[in-house]
Amino acid sequence: MKKIISTFILSVLFFGLFTPALVSAQEKIPNCCELSRTIELEGQTYQKGETVGDEGTCNLTDLPPSHQTKEWGLLCLLSSVYVVTDWIFTFLMVLVGVFVIIGAFTLVTSAGDPQRTKSGRDYILYAAIGMAVALLAKAVPAIIRGLLG
Repeated sequence: MKKIISTFILSVLFFGLFTPALVSAQEKIPNCCELSRTIELEGQTYQKGETVGDEGTCNLTDLPPSHQTKEWGLLCLLSSVYVVTDWIFTFLMVLVGVFVIIGAFTLVTSAGDPQRTKSGRDYILYAAIGMAVALLAKAVPAIIRGLLG
């Protein structure tokens, strides 16, 4: 009971003292973002590295009229999804390579042992499943784009 009360008091003190400092440290959310990939939306093509924003209220740069769009939030979301799925794809492909190497090594060194041979085949099977998931990760932006219109 003493631990619960002391934990409660410490948490109240911590959040009571430091939360206002954390909240006041937040900046205003910008109304624009820099694209990490070329995106085509409603017949307009936005190139990688360009900044898109909400009708002249962007703090990063002065945007040309063609990049002052109401759909800047969707463009920023798609750009972020592309970045995340690219990282997931890269990580999973490295993991697939490691699993194939482990599986092949296990198969080569099994010396006819049925248990180790099965284990090596399982590693390679898991690598194939991982590759399928990695390819699915590349399809996620298209799925999100289709759902959001």
